[in-house]
Amino acid sequence: MPVAGFRAMGARDDSDEAYVVGLCNRILGEDASTQHKFDWLLGDPGMGGRCAKLPVDAYWSGHQLVVEYRELQHDQPMPHFDKPDRLTVSGVHRGEQRALYDARRDTEIPAHGLRLVIVRPADLDADGRGRLRRSEEADMAALQKILVRESDEDRVTDTFRTWLLAQGWTPVKPTDRWTDLEAVRGTERLICEVKGSTSEKRIDADIAYGQLLRRMTSQDPRICYVLVVPSASVSAVERVPVHVRELLRIALYEVTDDDKVRRLVE
Repeated sequence: MPVAGFRAMGARDDSDEAYVVGLCNRILGEDASTQHKFDWLLGDPGMGGRCAKLPVDAYWSGHQLVVEYRELQHDQPMPHFDKPDRLTVSGVHRGEQRALYDARRDTEIPAHGLRLVIVRPADLDADGRGRLRRSEEADMAALQKILVRESDEDRVTDTFRTWLLAQGWTPVKPTDRWTDLEAVRGTERLICEVKGSTSEKRIDADIAYGQLLRRMTSQDPRICYVLVVPSASVSAVERVPVHVRELLRIALYEVTDDDKVRRLVE
């Protein structure tokens, strides 16, 4: 039975991708723009130097959300899909290009203020070959959990990333994979640790400072370290004296309950 609310714009109507997007439409209460293309998400230049726009599987503008459904060929070599004897415009075979473009989506989509959710067959009811069994009730429940922000930390991170973009910063792939958020503006760089609401505010504040200290591997004065917290944790992070924070180049930012951002200054 076709899933209500799905507009096929590239994915086959009977594909697993179309099935997943259709379920997401029902959960979100909005029809996705499928195979959507953004002006800023580009592939490598082809003949004549022109860069084609890379599509995303589904985009919900009302939710500022992109969902990518990545089947097995996105995570493991598959000669049938990869065609290792044939090079693409990127100078590599299709499998390597797919990984390259997936990584580009992973970086560029959040960098432009959109939330990116990646769904894989293993997240749903799938067989060993990665084909979905289409257990609609179970799949709906799984997608509901995936699509809903899992924690207040997600809210704080998304809000601060959007604020950075408005201030002229460009979020980039972190140099340390444990860093929550990293951004550049000209020669400046921010390395950010983000915390959400917690019952152990003081302990988590101390942990956050320790995490920033471990990332201070460069003496470059153009790097600033940032601790971002919700309003409920402000008093906990302000226990570290101002002069110590200044010596360590640590700035504090608050994300309020109504998603406003302000810098904490003494």
